[in-house]
Amino acid sequence: MAREPRGKSRGRGRDEQDSEFTDKLVGINRVAKVVKGGRRFGFAALVVVGDQKGRVGFGKGKAREVPEAIRKATDEAKKRMIRVPLRDGRTLHHDVRGRHGAGKVLLRAAPPGTGIIAGGPMRAVFETVGMQDVVAKSLGSSNPYNMVRATFDALKKECSPRMVANRRGMKTSEIAARRRDASEMSENKGS
Repeated sequence: MAREPRGKSRGRGRDEQDSEFTDKLVGINRVAKVVKGGRRFGFAALVVVGDQKGRVGFGKGKAREVPEAIRKATDEAKKRMIRVPLRDGRTLHHDVRGRHGAGKVLLRAAPPGTGIIAGGPMRAVFETVGMQDVVAKSLGSSNPYNMVRATFDALKKECSPRMVANRRGMKTSEIAARRRDASEMSENKGS
């Protein structure tokens, strides 16, 4: 398992390829505990793990050494994975807001070719989940932990037409037809 740093300070943006999962190191914090003989340093790592096919998870790990903290965070992330429904395997089905503490995020579906327009911690989540087109804005805290948790809150609220159809007892084609009708009406209103 080879790790390749991307050139940012303190290992941010680090990728690791596992058998089926991609890991992204979002951030590392160094903390010091003052004891009789001096300072004792510890490290806390925040890692996002995904299969680039709609499954993603995040975890945090603390240890005296950086590699051990990253390993713990990766293990936790693999245990806490969620499935995100993607439209055409590349973007969201609808716009959604997420929140955790003071961290607020807005995620918007985007047309093909847009790319990932998002800040650092959110970008790591979208890359590992396998999204190619999305526009995201962080409206609150810039703390990576809160941003990642708010992004996951938003992704948990994401629903596909199939999920909505099952909940309402309808057919998926009826839901898709309503989406087309609504988009045509909004286009006619604009012209």
